[in-house]
Order: sequence, then structure tokens, then C-alpha cells
Amino acid sequence: MPTRAEKFAGLSVAIVTPFRDGKLDSARLKQQIDVQAEAGTTCICPVGTTGESPTLTHDEHERVIAESIAASAGRLLVMPGTGSNSTAEAVRLTKFAAKAGADAALVVGPYYNRPTQQGIYEHFKALAEAVDIPICIYNIPTRTGRNIEPETIIRLAELPGIAMLKEATGAMDQASQVLAATDLTVLSGDDSMTLPLLAIGGRGVISVVGNLVPADMKALYDAFEAGDLQQARALHVKLFSLCRDLLGLASNPIPIKAAMALVGRDTGEIRLPLVPLEQPLVVKLRQALADYGLAVQPA
Repeated sequence: MPTRAEKFAGLSVAIVTPFRDGKLDSARLKQQIDVQAEAGTTCICPVGTTGESPTLTHDEHERVIAESIAASAGRLLVMPGTGSNSTAEAVRLTKFAAKAGADAALVVGPYYNRPTQQGIYEHFKALAEAVDIPICIYNIPTRTGRNIEPETIIRLAELPGIAMLKEATGAMDQASQVLAATDLTVLSGDDSMTLPLLAIGGRGVISVVGNLVPADMKALYDAFEAGDLQQARALHVKLFSLCRDLLGLASNPIPIKAAMALVGRDTGEIRLPLVPLEQPLVVKLRQALADYGLAVQPA
């Protein structure tokens, strides 16, 4: 049975925000989007957690959205992060994304101020009523401090503007409850949970490791869709090892940016309060990338 935003099924990649000498690197951003287009990625998600949105100025945030849409040039869907713990700010940024030509908006649950479930409902309702593009609820309680309960998501699904859920709780029971009660397009927010989520009705992933190996992440989804569970499981195991060895080193996006620098795809620059990966961990990361079969630049 088709889900509400079926065109977003497949591989979406939460792209990094490239910096050079502390400033946005537009040329590198375009290069990275070109890589995703060539890999057959369905959608890119700029300025999310992986895109270091908390450290971007408002002008930078808008610039990355606009430049990502321009660089995609219709080859990929674009679903930028437009969330905030201020409803008014989230509405403003989501309106900007819609006007700039975004295909959808990825909106994280309000963080830090820990609203009630009713407050969360009213927050997303205000967004859904403010724009015509689909809204993807991003539920990641380890970062926001507040779970969006399945009952709240089911209520929100009654609003036509709410189309997707990025599921990053790790709770398959919660995802199952939403899938059983709604036609939302549910996407994995955790690379290593992609296959389990597909198995219960999920329709894809918003991937971090897809910055490095989009073709492999796409192949996992394609194998599952084709009914080749043996191949899907084999890719899950292969990718799980990379995800464990990569994302377990430090908070995202520190390891993915370090990895992209090691394979020559980024400068690796990040902004405070994030700091570069410690040298002993860089050694481990270098080995993990080599073990996966990626060509790593000489030390």
C-alpha cells in the first residue's frame, strides 16, 4: 500500500556542510551533491544534525538551503532541516525553504525546552498550516530531550501537511505503532536500523554513512525492494561494521567529517563546540575505512 510521501522512498543522505577557513565552501558543497546525484540518491537533507545547523548563522542556514536546491537542479529531491525550539523561528525557516523551492522540510522536535506532547502537537500543526510543502517529523529524543510519543505522531498524521517521519528512537515497537495506524512515509534515522525498519514497513533511510558510500546504502534498499533478502542482509552486515566503527567514535558529525577528509571528499573542518577527532581515534577510523575497502589518503 503506498505511503503518503512515496516519492521520498529510498536513500536520502543527510549531507555535511563543508567549511574552508571557517567559511562555507560552496564549491565543495556542489561537488558533494554531484556525487549523490551520480549515485542515484533520491533526496538530500542539508542543514540537519550532520550539517551542523546549530552552529550556522541564519544567513548561512538559508544560503546552504538555496545553494543545495540550485546545485541539485532537479536531479534530486531536497529536504532541508528547518527545525527550531522556537515555533516562530521554525515557521520562518520552513517558509524560506518552501519559497526557495525545497521539496519538503525536515523538522526536528523542539529541543531543550522540553514541551508537553500537546505543545509538540501545536508546534508541528503550526508548521503544517504555514506551508504547502510536506513536513517530515524528525524524532530523535537522545538529542532533543523529549520523545514524540506515537500517539502524538498519529494525531499529527491527521493533518494533510504531515507526510513523513524520520524515526531515530531505535524503538521498533514505537515505529510499528505508527506504521500500523497511519500512512506516513517512515524513514530510518539510524543507518544500522535501516533493514529492520524496512522489514516492518519503513520506506527508506536518511543516512549519514551515505555521505561516504551512497551506492552501498542504495543497494541495500534496492535489494530489499527486489525481494533479495540474502543480499540485503549481506549489505546490512557490511554497512553495520562501518557504521559501528565510524559513528561510534564521537558525536555526529565529527567522525563522518573526519572520514570524508581521509578519503579526500572534505576538509574535515568543524565548528565549536565540536572539536576534531582525537588522533588515536583517527588511527582507528583510518583502519575502519581501509577495512571497508575505501581508498584512504596517506597519513
